[in-house]
Amino acid sequence: MSLKNHIRWQIEQNHWITLSYVQDLTDADFLIRPVPGMNHIAWQLGHLITSSQKMLGWLGQPAPALPAGFEEGYTKETASTDDPAKFATKDVYLNLAAKIKAASLAALDAIPESKLDDPGPEQMREYAPTVAAVLTMLGAHWVLHAGQFVAVRRKLGKAPLF
Repeated sequence: MSLKNHIRWQIEQNHWITLSYVQDLTDADFLIRPVPGMNHIAWQLGHLITSSQKMLGWLGQPAPALPAGFEEGYTKETASTDDPAKFATKDVYLNLAAKIKAASLAALDAIPESKLDDPGPEQMREYAPTVAAVLTMLGAHWVLHAGQFVAVRRKLGKAPLF
């Protein structure tokens, strides 16, 4: 398997895992905190969408536009917010997640294999030192948060998926 095919598989698989955990949840479920101080799914999905958009931009690749004010709703300062009016609906998150995934795969296709070992964007170089590492983060970051979604599912009495 080529490096680009591996990265493609990783992006697709990690998005699939992440979104599988939320398919049977409601908008209200997205705001559940399984333990005090843990971010709810709504905030985490918004964070994943906005950070993926930034990563794509730092790679010089197009990213889908976000609704007005969306990015400002998913900062460290807003992580403790529980007001449903401050968050999007499940449908909005899923729609934006699909667009981000498509843009991530398009970026992977657009970047020549010869550029994958080039230095990553300065903002990410400490933990993603190459372009390939940044592309990998476009999937890995999603599954990192997906593990936290399991706690919400268990609190709701949902059966394990995997």
